[in-house]
Amino acid sequence: MNSAANSGWRLRGRRTLGLRAPAISDDARRELLIRGVLGSATILTARPRRNEPGHDFWVQVHIHGQEPYEVRVRQRVLEADLEWMQPGDVVCCRVDPGDRDRLVLYVPDIEEAGRASIAKILADGRRADATVLAATPVATDYSGRDDPVLRLDLELRAWDEPKPWRVRIVQPVPLAAIGLVDLGQHLEVAFFTVDRGESVAVDWAASLGEE
Repeated sequence: MNSAANSGWRLRGRRTLGLRAPAISDDARRELLIRGVLGSATILTARPRRNEPGHDFWVQVHIHGQEPYEVRVRQRVLEADLEWMQPGDVVCCRVDPGDRDRLVLYVPDIEEAGRASIAKILADGRRADATVLAATPVATDYSGRDDPVLRLDLELRAWDEPKPWRVRIVQPVPLAAIGLVDLGQHLEVAFFTVDRGESVAVDWAASLGEE
């Protein structure tokens, strides 16, 4: 849900094909969402198009088993989705298997995508200490029915990594842990690799001392 996003993903050069690619039609978008190869895209830049509807996104695309690459995507998006598609954010994408510069971006549903991946990271990931650099509400419900969703900027340190690195994640925060996301607070996190946040999840139970 990768600044030039996640530092674990490195591209060796920019391709120019995506610069000339027009915005895809609604029919092509639906086709890609059904038949395209699933991947993730880190938003590098996001700008509204001049005199035309939609936005230009420069993204770094990651597909399992392939080298990451950068491409420009011209696409119309819902106003509500733009909050999740700012530089440093990671969204899902579907890529044409015959033309990797032809793709559609979309914001994953927190409930269906986020919680499953968070559980896997917490179960199998390596451990690190995270310092809170910033916390920004994205979706908030303080009624007690749902946890508020925050965008967290963190600096991570792990005993088996030579230097700290920064990540940005969007994750539900338990109401009991709201006080832990103040500037300078420390959280326990799990991660798979050094990146900009795609493989990072906060272990709220451990951070609260419940484990």
